[in-house]
Amino acid sequence: MYRGMHCEVVSLAGHNGDQIEAYHARALGDGPHPSVVVIHHMPGWDDWTLEVARRITHHGYATLSPHLYSRSGPGDPDDVAAKARAAGGVSDDQVMGDITASAAYLRAQAGANGKVGVIGFCSGGRQAYLAACRIRDLDAAVDCWGGAVVVDDPAQLDEKHPVAPIDLTAQMSAPLLGIFGNDDRNPTAAQVDRTEAELKRHSKTYEFHRYDGAGHAFFHWGRPEAYRGEQAIDAWSHVFAFFARHLGA
Repeated sequence: MYRGMHCEVVSLAGHNGDQIEAYHARALGDGPHPSVVVIHHMPGWDDWTLEVARRITHHGYATLSPHLYSRSGPGDPDDVAAKARAAGGVSDDQVMGDITASAAYLRAQAGANGKVGVIGFCSGGRQAYLAACRIRDLDAAVDCWGGAVVVDDPAQLDEKHPVAPIDLTAQMSAPLLGIFGNDDRNPTAAQVDRTEAELKRHSKTYEFHRYDGAGHAFFHWGRPEAYRGEQAIDAWSHVFAFFARHLGA
């Protein structure tokens, strides 16, 4: 475990060269260290997301969490997230561009071992699944209860989100870990079943861990109505084992 770390907000050129904010945490010491892009949930680039980044760094990884709503302006995370949602959210192309830039930033840091994974929560889980399909040089991806990987209603698709991620499964190039609560409504247990069937059909490298008594956001210790400590502890152990196996530690 790394008791010392350096954390700061940095600026990097994201999709189309736009300057965006990102939270960078790295363990002190020479390394080499693997890296993880932390994709925030729909509520935004909030304190919980940054705490997750520090938790992963504590286990020996450099992390970078891009502020995917940066273009909606500075301000309180709740207000910025609300503004982004009111505009129809951020496009898949833009998010993939920001994640690609984040991975490149991490690989360029002194002490990096060259391997980069992604982890995302809620909408970020969907984006992690999508990144595993669309970004060719990722080494691992973790989808934590990503909703809308499976799209049952075509009306959910639009110009910014034109394709259901499950339909791109054949293109997936990174090993995938999925973490799900069986009481979740988005994704439902049946939708997770369908995702797993598609991964099997295409012979992808994956593992799913599913938890009874847990719903959406059961990692979120700041939401007592959602947090499930026993399930979260077990799930985190699988996250770190997965990253150690595919990224190094």
